[in-house]
Amino acid sequence: MTRPPTPDRPGPSPRPTPDRTSAGRYLTCPEDARAAGPAVDLRRLGPTAADGAVRAAAAQVTADEADRRDAWSRGMSRRAFLARVGIGGAAALSTPFVTARASFGQPGATGTLVVVFLRGGMDGLSVVVPGADPHLAAARPRISVPPSALLPLDRGFGLNPALAPLHPLWGRKQLAVVHGVSTPDVSRSHFQAQDCLERGGSSTGTSEGWLDRVLDAMGPGTTFRSLTVGATATRALAGDQPTLSLTSLEWFKLGGPEGEIAARTTDALSALYSGFEHPLTADVAATLAGLDTAALLLAQGDQPASTYPDGDFADRLAEVARLVKADVGVRVACVDVGGWDMHTNLGTVEGGAMKTELTKLGESLAAFAQDLGDRFDDVTVVVMSEFGRRVEQNANAGTDHGHGGVVLLLGGGLAGGTVHGAWQDLHPDVLDRGDVPGWTDFRDVLAEVVTTRLGVGAGAIPTVFPGHQAQPVGVTA
Repeated sequence: MTRPPTPDRPGPSPRPTPDRTSAGRYLTCPEDARAAGPAVDLRRLGPTAADGAVRAAAAQVTADEADRRDAWSRGMSRRAFLARVGIGGAAALSTPFVTARASFGQPGATGTLVVVFLRGGMDGLSVVVPGADPHLAAARPRISVPPSALLPLDRGFGLNPALAPLHPLWGRKQLAVVHGVSTPDVSRSHFQAQDCLERGGSSTGTSEGWLDRVLDAMGPGTTFRSLTVGATATRALAGDQPTLSLTSLEWFKLGGPEGEIAARTTDALSALYSGFEHPLTADVAATLAGLDTAALLLAQGDQPASTYPDGDFADRLAEVARLVKADVGVRVACVDVGGWDMHTNLGTVEGGAMKTELTKLGESLAAFAQDLGDRFDDVTVVVMSEFGRRVEQNANAGTDHGHGGVVLLLGGGLAGGTVHGAWQDLHPDVLDRGDVPGWTDFRDVLAEVVTTRLGVGAGAIPTVFPGHQAQPVGVTA
């Protein structure tokens, strides 16, 4: 029920009628902010209410800053000004004015690390197969890969034929393998195992991602120094280091109208988060700088130097290659791939879930290497999963969650053409409760890669992987 107005309780103010003659007017200076007043109609300030709100807020910030500078220029003391603006203003003035700037330039000499996370627990025994081990064939009568179908590697291992596009890299020493790799926590939970791996430690301890700590050790870089090609930033990059996430350069832009209207909104966002230490100052500046760079790259219209297969994974690798070749300073890039939790109908070399996923993986990575050409020597790709699978097949012709898995490394700077890591056989007495043992800690593999590829000093590795003393694996040249 609406109560009637009284002298001490006036009724609601009438809704303002838009002034159609000034519908295209925008706030562009402090005077606009003061003139607009609290009852400004946002529809008069931009093509949408959201654009108008940003511009109004930015103009108010600019006006407030102008007031502060004017007051100080006329000799008002800091104490008096703080008393005037109140506690809200005090928070903004607690430190000197800072305007974030993003720089762009050539990447460092040590190149780029690309981390491909196969989520779901890839069955390493179906990927890099100990074909001569009789225990594997006995444990997997319906799903094992026949030794005659394997592409030869070394140490009695063979590559699944679905990964045939990658086999030439083995001969060029641009493909290396580490088998029996695990996290320190023996967990068959996807969530726990992924969290352990992406934080770079055990189930307790630091909360940042291991790549965030790598970026800490590397020092500053460009806006595109660290990125996830996907909808959200990967857990391994969680922390205080700035990082970008994008699905493609074509979609990396502000929503809404383009051209001059978008430029006005961009200017407003820049003004809104500059001039003082707002928590988002650096992030907004980096994002806006990234938007400018993306627009320039799109204008160049560069095309891939290879044909990628269809699918999200291939599209994301193509974006990584485009940014690496554009020399915008990409040092770390992450791509996630789902679909590796194969409890049912894993399949054979003739068909099934494993053949389907490995075919996409192999064709996409091979196209990525071809696209980069000589620049592939400046890149190291690490392909890993949260855990391996049990040796014995289950009743549904699939595999269940296990422990030790396989890591694939591609690119330059590798001791390629070798299966690294300790390995015995798959005799039941050797297994870890039916699983491939974790003979190699995943942190040992990653420590070598970040040291050689990203130039992180050996002295910084204990901060990247707290509580772990890294041991050499020999995967890098």
